[in-house]
Amino acid sequence: MPDADLGSRRLHYVRRGSGAPLLLIQGMAGHHQIWGEPFLDGLTDDFDVVAYDHRGIGDSTDVPGQFTIADLADDAAGLLDVLGWSDANVMGISMGGMVAQELALHHPGRVRTLVLGCTYAGGAGSTLAAPGPMRMFEAMNTGDIDHVIRTAYEANLSAGFCDDESHFEAFKTASLAVYVPVSTVMRQAQAAFVHDTSDRLAKIAAPTLVLHGTADDMIAASNGSHVADLIPGARLETLDGLGHLFWWEQSGAVVGFIRTHCLVA
Repeated sequence: MPDADLGSRRLHYVRRGSGAPLLLIQGMAGHHQIWGEPFLDGLTDDFDVVAYDHRGIGDSTDVPGQFTIADLADDAAGLLDVLGWSDANVMGISMGGMVAQELALHHPGRVRTLVLGCTYAGGAGSTLAAPGPMRMFEAMNTGDIDHVIRTAYEANLSAGFCDDESHFEAFKTASLAVYVPVSTVMRQAQAAFVHDTSDRLAKIAAPTLVLHGTADDMIAASNGSHVADLIPGARLETLDGLGHLFWWEQSGAVVGFIRTHCLVA
C-alpha cells in the first residue's frame, strides 16, 4: 500500500483497476478496507480506483490539533496532485460525502463527476437526529472492542442484512484491518457536526448522483433528498431497505449506479 507525500503529512492508499480515475473518500472512523472486496472488485473493470485513509487513520500521518472538513478536502486535492490526476470522478460517503462536497466547492476543476452517499449538508433542512451515532459513541466509550464492532455492524447495516450472521465475520475482519484511534474519530465528529455547505451547494457544477438507504440509522434518509435538492441537476437514488453502508448490502447494484453516472454523465 503506497504513501502519498503531501509535505507535512502522508496519506496511505490502495490503487487497483484501470480506466477512468475514481477517488473513494471514506466516512467517520472509516478506512480503505471498509469499502469491502466485492465493491472494489466490481469497480476495477471500468475505473482506476484509489481508496485512501484520512489523516490519523492507520498509517496515514496524524496532524495534531483540530481540523475541518475543508482541511480534509485539501488532503484529497493533495492526493490527486500526487497521483497526477488533473481531475477524477469522486465518491464520498457519510463524512467522506461532506469532504467530497467541500472538494467540489474549493477545487471545482478537480471533480469530473460526483457521487454523494449517505451524507449530510448541514444547515436548515438537515438533521443529525438518528440513533446510530449515539450508540456508536457509547460503545466506543466502553473500550470493549468486540462490543464496538457488533454495535457498528448493527448500526451501519440494515436489520435484514444483519440477520444473516455469515456477514458479520467479513465485517469484523475488514473493520479491524486498520487501526482507528478514538481520539481521531472524536476530532472527525467535531468537524462533521459543524459542517454546513447548504448555502453553497448550488455552486456545484459537476454532474452529481446522491445515494441513500431508507433504513439508514446513522444519517437519516431525509438528508439525501435535501442534498439532492440543493445541487443543480443532481439525481437521487433512494435505496429501499438498505442501511448506512449500502454498498455492503447490494454492491453490484451500487457499482451499476456509479458506472452509469460516471461514464455516461
